[in-house]
Amino acid sequence: MTELTDGTAITPDEKSRHSVAIALAPKMSLLEVASAYEVFSAPAARRHYTVKTCGTPAAHVGAWLRAEVDETYDGLLSADTVIVPACSDENRSQPEILVDAVRAAHESGARVVSICTGAFTLAAAGILDGLRATTHWRHTARLAADYPRVTVDPDVLYVDEKMVLTSAGKAAGIDLCLYLVRKDVGIGVSNALARYLVIPPHREGGQAQFIAPLEDDEDDEIIVRVRDWLMSCLDMPLTIADMAAHAHISPRQLHRRFVSTTGSPPLQWLHSQRVFAAQNLLETTDLSIEQIAARTGMGTPANLRRHFVKHVGVAPDAYRRTFRGATTS
Repeated sequence: MTELTDGTAITPDEKSRHSVAIALAPKMSLLEVASAYEVFSAPAARRHYTVKTCGTPAAHVGAWLRAEVDETYDGLLSADTVIVPACSDENRSQPEILVDAVRAAHESGARVVSICTGAFTLAAAGILDGLRATTHWRHTARLAADYPRVTVDPDVLYVDEKMVLTSAGKAAGIDLCLYLVRKDVGIGVSNALARYLVIPPHREGGQAQFIAPLEDDEDDEIIVRVRDWLMSCLDMPLTIADMAAHAHISPRQLHRRFVSTTGSPPLQWLHSQRVFAAQNLLETTDLSIEQIAARTGMGTPANLRRHFVKHVGVAPDAYRRTFRGATTS
């Protein structure tokens, strides 16, 4: 029996554990590499997984940290699961040696997983052809344009196509890794890992709930004044005519100038702000769904749920559970 430096004892033979290989390439993203390594090498996972890094001696992580690789890319061929973290630049050609190695591992029967823009490597290898996949929301359009044989889903946190799995950006890679653990060895281990990492064991919904509204160009003083007024009375039933009257311009002028300033029509912008306000109340208060619907101008819980799901991709009560662990209605 082996005892690790933190006192964790490993009893199963190493050969019986699931082998995870993280494929490294020059200037890969530090967060995605480190988070994947941490999940599968954390104390609760060590009884079930072995982890190694595979790449070239020149591999750097985060553009500045030189990575110590355990094996060359040939090591991917002996792995049960191969993880490809985010590329440093999804717009450039993928390193041919990495693409070939990941393709060979997939053909040899390995489960292949990408985190964030690592999906571009899988796509370049032809592994995603005919499959659903995702990547960071900032790069989904580019992935779809560059690889039309891939069905890109821009909203989800991860996609499971059995032996090929892809995740959205950054922390969504942890969601996918925990999901893999849950599939492989059960919810007890994945929950223990989540507690160790101080993160939710499962997040509902998709990427939409984490996409912040764009910063507005505040060069139109009239529209800025209207927006400030709207934010002060979100609980009131408001129409385009009300907004135009407050701005002392016509509804048509209001629409044109609002779109020019915010990128959204007035009512769409208002609904978005009401949803953002509801998100804040769900995260920071114990108000009921009915109370939140009234305070944000949604009127009824059904109306709140409809707009919330449309903008965020998950119901209000599920959102609250994710961010607060609450079970309030």
